[in-house]
Amino acid sequence: MKKENNKVLIDGLDKVILKALMTNARKSINEIAKTAGISGAAVHQRLKKLEKTNLISGSQLIINPKVLGYKTMAFIGIYLDKAIRNPEAVKQLEKIPEVIECHYTTGNWSILIKILCEDNQHLMNVLNHKIQTIEGVSRTETFISLNQQIKRQIQL
Repeated sequence: MKKENNKVLIDGLDKVILKALMTNARKSINEIAKTAGISGAAVHQRLKKLEKTNLISGSQLIINPKVLGYKTMAFIGIYLDKAIRNPEAVKQLEKIPEVIECHYTTGNWSILIKILCEDNQHLMNVLNHKIQTIEGVSRTETFISLNQQIKRQIQL
């Protein structure tokens, strides 16, 4: 691994290690070491270096929201009456547990959020009583996801 023009350049061994963890973040260092043909200590050292460059920003357990009853995913474009209201609107959106992503965007919307709800009734309640009541929100535009067809990370 090298750094060039503020860009991290990874080698083939780094890719083997990263791909193994991207496939299964619970894979042991010893398993990765066997696959990569190096020692567990070498894998550990490389991972520490990659973490220091911020290429690796953590690992996480992924929960299937459908199993918990969250069957409706929606993307909501939020129009603010003034751009200066963005920071306060985001603070209010952070308080809404159904909001799982929030993006400051170009184009028509000031903010684009992704939310998970149990059903359409729950979605309507979140829209009407939580999102549209935030000061500065002039209107919203909602798109319900029927099916997530691609979900992946950047390719190495």
